[in-house]
Amino acid sequence: MSQKYFTPETETMSREELGALQSSRLKDMVRRCYENVPLYKQRFDEMGLKPEDVNGIEDIKKLPFTYKTDLRDNYPLGMLAVPREKHSRVHASSGTTGKQTVVAYTKEDLDMWATCCARALTAIGATADDFVHVSYGYGLFTGGLGIHYGAEKLGAAVIPVSTGNTSRQMRCI
Repeated sequence: MSQKYFTPETETMSREELGALQSSRLKDMVRRCYENVPLYKQRFDEMGLKPEDVNGIEDIKKLPFTYKTDLRDNYPLGMLAVPREKHSRVHASSGTTGKQTVVAYTKEDLDMWATCCARALTAIGATADDFVHVSYGYGLFTGGLGIHYGAEKLGAAVIPVSTGNTSRQMRCI
C-alpha cells in the first residue's frame, strides 16, 4: 500500500479530532460562501443567519439546503465562491434531467481531487506497479480525468481507454 496516499494521521484520527477538523472547515466554507456567492448571502440574510453563528459541525443543521435547481438557476457560473480567473477547468453533468449543472475547479481543487482518487485507488490495493484501465468517459464528467490523474499521482501506468467499444475494452484488459 502506498504510504504517500494512506495517511493514518488523518484517516484514523479520533472522533474529537475529526469533529474539530470538520468544524474548522465548515466555518471557513460558510464564511467564503456568504462573502462570495450572492445566493447564499441572500438565503442567510433571509434566515437571519450570519457566518459567525456557525461555530462548529453541530451547527450544520442551521444551514440552508442547496438544491440542484439552484445550480441550474445560476447557470453556468453563478455559484462560484472564488474569482473566475482562479479557475482552470470546468466540468458538468450530462444534463439528462434538465440543464447541465456546472462545476468550476481551481488548480488546488484539481490537485485535491486527484489526491482523493489516488487515496481511493490505494484503498483498493493499487500501487505504482499497476496499470489502471480508465473506462470512464473523458468528457465533462469528472470521473475519467479524476481517476486518470489519481493513478498518475500514485505512479501507476494509465491506460486511457474511455467508454464504449467493448471489444477494444476487452483487448486492452
